[in-house]
Amino acid sequence: MDAVDELLSIRAAELYYEENLTQDEIGRALRITRWKVGRLLTQARDEGFIRIEIRHSRARRVALERRLRHERGLLDAVVVSRAGVESEDELQRRVAQAAADYLTDLRPVPRLLGVSWGRTLSQVAAQLREGWSAGTSVVQLNGGASVNDRGAAAATAVGIAHKGGGQATLLPIPAILERRETKEAIEADRVVASVLRQAADADAYLFSAGAADARSVHVASGYLDDADIARLTRRGAVGDVVGRYVDADGDIVDPDLDARTVGYPLDALRGAPVTIAVTAGTAKHAVTRAMVASGLCKILITDESTALHLLGGGPDGE
Repeated sequence: MDAVDELLSIRAAELYYEENLTQDEIGRALRITRWKVGRLLTQARDEGFIRIEIRHSRARRVALERRLRHERGLLDAVVVSRAGVESEDELQRRVAQAAADYLTDLRPVPRLLGVSWGRTLSQVAAQLREGWSAGTSVVQLNGGASVNDRGAAAATAVGIAHKGGGQATLLPIPAILERRETKEAIEADRVVASVLRQAADADAYLFSAGAADARSVHVASGYLDDADIARLTRRGAVGDVVGRYVDADGDIVDPDLDARTVGYPLDALRGAPVTIAVTAGTAKHAVTRAMVASGLCKILITDESTALHLLGGGPDGE
């Protein structure tokens, strides 16, 4: 584009987007044809002189979604805009709302949904509308009972199930036990074993991921302390998925800890056809990358900065 066309493109864009003139009116003002006005507006966008941004809490970045599907091999992706977001809490609420919308529109409707727990999924349960489904039951994927937060995991599963016209099957035992023998004995119990078998029969799985830092729900719930997190990060942990700590390749970093963790195994999750991960915020960039790269999720619902991180920080193409 030469200097004359560049100036005309900028002037045409100003008149079109800021003065709300039609292309015919711009053509008369600039003494050019309306066809050239259209070409100049296209050039202005292609050259990056203008950028259209939809500022709404439910706005999505469609180009990033398309790139994630194409370049990262995802079955589907939902990318929430960060425009106007002033805090990480607000961003988490936006992503949770997007996840609630996605569940509502999911076809075929899952008759049985496997659900993990945590702050993000608690927000998803809160954002779901009554009647989002006409008969979806929920099975809890991993233990969640703790001394510090007795009802969070159960409340998430029950909330999603009741709003979807179904029943919730809970796993009311700790997420992590002190001894491997205790965990093995509990999972061999007839009632607990039946819950885990039911989890294996789910039509779809909904889960989030936690960063390997002191803000982890495992620390808040009393399962781990800061020293445990420091030890896990030294071993390469980037975060936890369904309560299991993984490295950048999605592999378990501490086999002993994993052997004391109650719930659905990650290898089984990789083999499931519909796995929906919901993540938000910069702290979860590394664990989200690990999930996508290792096939732990086939559908990702996240924010645009996380999407750009997964795509190498390049432009969104739109």
